[in-house]
Amino acid sequence: MPIPSVRKIIDLSQPVYHNCPGWPTYEMTEVRYEALYPVDGFTAERLNMNVHTATHLDVPFHFFPQGKTIEQFPVERFQGEAVPVDLFGIEADTPIGVSHFEPYGDRIKPGDIVLLCTGWSKKRGYTKEYYNQWPYLSGEGAQWLVDRGVKGVGLDGLSIGGWGEEKARPPHEILLSNEIWPLEELNLTEELLTEDRWYLCAFPLKLQGFGGAPVRAVAMVFD
Repeated sequence: MPIPSVRKIIDLSQPVYHNCPGWPTYEMTEVRYEALYPVDGFTAERLNMNVHTATHLDVPFHFFPQGKTIEQFPVERFQGEAVPVDLFGIEADTPIGVSHFEPYGDRIKPGDIVLLCTGWSKKRGYTKEYYNQWPYLSGEGAQWLVDRGVKGVGLDGLSIGGWGEEKARPPHEILLSNEIWPLEELNLTEELLTEDRWYLCAFPLKLQGFGGAPVRAVAMVFD
């Protein structure tokens, strides 16, 4: 069977580095060298971070103690066709809901991954806007996506839900109770709007017993 060639490929991942931005209540990410070439003849690094930092996805155990953990999902669940939703220009702290999805009603199919492109990835940094005011998926928006039968939802803010319990919990609980994974802190650019559909791979590290894991997210278009 011939393998199709990739016409276009985009890295959708945010980099991890020492003291990189992350969820405000978590310890800052620490990166240091554990071995150096002049001393040891090779270089090795040590990383200390919460797994819900930079580009990562959540699975049910994140919010439900009896829910599935990362390694309990078959790896094929973390890839598939993706539809970008144009939300560039959206105001800070805006809930993303049904009215934002209705123009894409004929495009979003069961099994799709939906990418919520707000432009917030350009704002990544140590600011109140990035840490507390990103646009987020509302509970009503999450339920609309559940009803459509999607497999995953990606956002370029710190979390699929907003800052504060009343904004953070509803979309997480609605998605995760239906085994739909949120993919958070992506780097989503206007280039995604050049195609109606992409093929997304978002394979998490196989961390046993975890409710989330770092991801290298990549979007592709095939010839």
